[in-house]
This record gives sequence, C-alpha cells and structure tokens, in this order.
Amino acid sequence: MHVTIRPFGNSKGVIIPKPLLAQVGLQDEADIEVQDGALVLRPVKAPVRQGWAQAAQAIAAAQEDDQVLGDQPLTDEDEWQW
Repeated sequence: MHVTIRPFGNSKGVIIPKPLLAQVGLQDEADIEVQDGALVLRPVKAPVRQGWAQAAQAIAAAQEDDQVLGDQPLTDEDEWQW
C-alpha cells in the first residue's frame, strides 16, 4: 500500500488505515524501531505482572488467600509429586 508522508509540526507522519491498525492490534500507542532499514510498528506490550497487585487484593478481599501448602514447609523432597 502506498502512503504519503506529510508534514506534522517539526516532524513527518503517515495516515495508517484503520483496517491495518486492527489487523496488527494497534490502538492508541505503538512501539516503533528501525529494523533492517525499515520502520517497524508493534503493539505495546503490557508490563510483566501487570494487574497482579489488584488480583492479590481481590483474592484477599474474598478471603481466599490461605496458604496452599499450609504453615509447615516440606523438608523432604520425596514428599513432593512432580
């Protein structure tokens, strides 16, 4: 697809058609880099563990935060099932 590079303030820009944005999952933000002489746009990856704090708070609020293995640590690895 051919696009026109247009002035945009002190920079330049292109209009990316909505179907192309939807096809690659781009919405409001993107990561951009140069790769082998081409500009590459990618969806922004969510930070690792994003939402974990809220999920832990929800589990605690539901009083479902009991220890899975109990209070006593297992000392003999033979007791573990792999």
